[in-house]
Amino acid sequence: MTQNILFGKLKDYRLEGRKVTFEFEGGQENLRPSVEVISDTIFNVFVDYDGLGHRTRAIEGELGKRLNADTCQECQALGEGRENGPEGAEKAESTESVESRENAESPANREAAGKADWVSWEGSAVVIRSKKVTVKVNDGFAVDFYDCEGNPLSLAWRGERKEKSGLGWKELMLLAEEGHAASDGKAKGNQVQELRSLDKTDCIYGLGDKTGFLNKRHYEYVMWNSDIPDPHEDNFKSLYKSIPFMLVLKEKGAYGIFFDNHCKSFFDLGKESEDYYVFGAEEGNLDYYFMAGESLKEVVSDYTWLTGRAPMQQLWTLGYHQSRWGYESEEKIREVAKGLRENDLPCDCIHFDIDYMDHYKVFTWNQETYQDERKVISDLKEMGIKAVTIIDPGVKVEKDYYVYEEGMEKGYFAKKPDSREAYVNAVWPGDAVFPDFGDPRVRTWWAGKQKYLIDLGVGGVWNDMNEPASFRGPLPDDVVFTDEDRQAPHSQIHNIYGHNMAKATYEGWKEYSGKRPFVITRACYSGSQKYTTAWTGDNHSIWSHIRMMIPQICNLGMSGMNFVGADVGGFGSDATPELFARWIQAGCFMPFFRDHCALGGRPQEPWQFGKEVLSISRKYINLRYELLPYLYDLMHETEVTGIPMVRPLVMEYEEDENVRNRNDEFMLGDRMLIAPVVEQGARERMVYLPQGIWYDYWTGERKEGRSFFVKEAPLDVCPVYVKAGAVIPKYPARLCVGEDKDDLLILEAYPGEGVYTHYQDNGEDFQYRQGAFNEYEISNQDGEAEVKILHEGYRPYGKIEIVRKF
Repeated sequence: MTQNILFGKLKDYRLEGRKVTFEFEGGQENLRPSVEVISDTIFNVFVDYDGLGHRTRAIEGELGKRLNADTCQECQALGEGRENGPEGAEKAESTESVESRENAESPANREAAGKADWVSWEGSAVVIRSKKVTVKVNDGFAVDFYDCEGNPLSLAWRGERKEKSGLGWKELMLLAEEGHAASDGKAKGNQVQELRSLDKTDCIYGLGDKTGFLNKRHYEYVMWNSDIPDPHEDNFKSLYKSIPFMLVLKEKGAYGIFFDNHCKSFFDLGKESEDYYVFGAEEGNLDYYFMAGESLKEVVSDYTWLTGRAPMQQLWTLGYHQSRWGYESEEKIREVAKGLRENDLPCDCIHFDIDYMDHYKVFTWNQETYQDERKVISDLKEMGIKAVTIIDPGVKVEKDYYVYEEGMEKGYFAKKPDSREAYVNAVWPGDAVFPDFGDPRVRTWWAGKQKYLIDLGVGGVWNDMNEPASFRGPLPDDVVFTDEDRQAPHSQIHNIYGHNMAKATYEGWKEYSGKRPFVITRACYSGSQKYTTAWTGDNHSIWSHIRMMIPQICNLGMSGMNFVGADVGGFGSDATPELFARWIQAGCFMPFFRDHCALGGRPQEPWQFGKEVLSISRKYINLRYELLPYLYDLMHETEVTGIPMVRPLVMEYEEDENVRNRNDEFMLGDRMLIAPVVEQGARERMVYLPQGIWYDYWTGERKEGRSFFVKEAPLDVCPVYVKAGAVIPKYPARLCVGEDKDDLLILEAYPGEGVYTHYQDNGEDFQYRQGAFNEYEISNQDGEAEVKILHEGYRPYGKIEIVRKF
């Protein structure tokens, strides 16, 4: 283990509040190795390799708010702190249980004494105890974690590293000459890395939108936000997002590790060896948070408490979105909107890609192809359709272009090394400079620019190309940016560039619109869920990508990014009618439901594929609108608990070995199971149902769980099952969210027993955080439902109709 080289025998420890700092033989005191108790289940392990101290970007002060006794009350209020839910307050309280053991002495006296009863020597190790976890720090700064019963959760690896390839330099040269990627299997140039033991049955999830399957064990990944337009295959190590958070499901219990290092980093999750996994980075510190839980849900809740939870979106964002790179004019936009309504297709949003801008200059409008952009947006609103506009970070280099001139005058763009001159690369507008979003002044400036779009009536912003992407090769590592209060090279900022852009955008929309900001991003980092939704980037119209969408969305959800989706039908290549039909069936159950495709490919509006596919599209888009209140309830649950709307089966049934690697089914909440058809030509599919009783959504057929069976699935059927005792709230079908949204609530009650909580507010602004919401408790006894209001702070429904199912 790398730390063994730097740290010898453990000599002593000292207390600094919740933090335990260690001394080892051989010096290295400047590295300040420490373990900090964040809560009874969360611990921070830190080594200061870069000498800059503890610098977290994903947490951004959220943790401090929760742990400060003077401000933890904010977590319990319905003000700003509510976006992180009441779980934050509970964590703060559990942390205080650790504090209470310290409070026998003042901080100064504790440090002078250097000891407390929750930290002690046991043999040669220092042991830290909370109510739920025991941490043992050993020689070499080997940190081991145990549950409260003494069972190992995660142990430091103490053996030697394994050579992956076992090849000599001649063989490696031969492979390289033949054009094959070759490596001797050892990570090179990594300032820090950590090796931890793997048990044979451990399953690994998370890491955001990485390609491949649900269970990430035996694979390796690189955290480096990357714009790769080629069809994404299972072996891709990087994509658009870097979310260095992994969850490990054990035979008993679970844990998570969040490696809060936003430099280029890597995860080898048992590829190098069955016995251990490795994570590390080329720069920065060893800075990771260990989270212990009895379940995956508890770990996700801890992680999102730590980094922030995805806040409620406006209700209309849950509707259907239509988009294409190629809606190049006012006439085309109007034609698409007319086609949606003439074909009786519900839709709440049309996205404007780069063609709406004047020569791709951000915060401008193309006056040649739009007679009156304000009227276009207004006319769409009259049809119940919002406009969402794309914004890229690259600012065109052009004299008298106001955004460029302002940024240059104030020094707001990234700079060449050892120079005050702005760094120039190329993106869509040609020569372009890049806003330095790590500088708070630049974020304030960029937030102000959002007012241009808001004043036009735009409904939200779609941030693209923010890895940042560039056309003349990648930005060099030494391009100079800002990291809040210091200069930092591009190598240290790259993975949080999109995160900082999203933060600036969110803050602008919140201030100037007065509504919940709808921000979409392609690139992000851990914690971005506080500011933005996301999609999986430039996928393709191929069957492997509809299959990959399911584990991608599930792992993004477990990684904190709740409101996410993949481009329905695929962005690149050409969708076939069958592929589009199957994709819109699966996509209608995803949080972000957008049909999007690329210029030069086959158009993908639902009517482009013939009458049968149009009818199927209408069926599933209507179903989406019927399920709006259920989806909105799940979004509210995410804000309160951090548990995602879409989740893998293993998150609900983790003791069931049949679901630990199930890639082709998912849960929508805890009571609907979706089993899409993702194979070309298939008109039936194998379905697995976990334990319990389930009902076929379409036919009412009763099925026993813990069973496999073949379900007939003609082209217009996506298999859906509802858990016994469930109540599913629904609206009547409508063409847009705003049609009579509070007039009628339909409660579909399934056979069995259960209790369901339904949430209702105005679906637009933040008044719900001041109590302007209704909460209902619905008790179901074999289809006979009883409704009780738990909280009343908003206009009630005109009518609630209870429908007994089957």
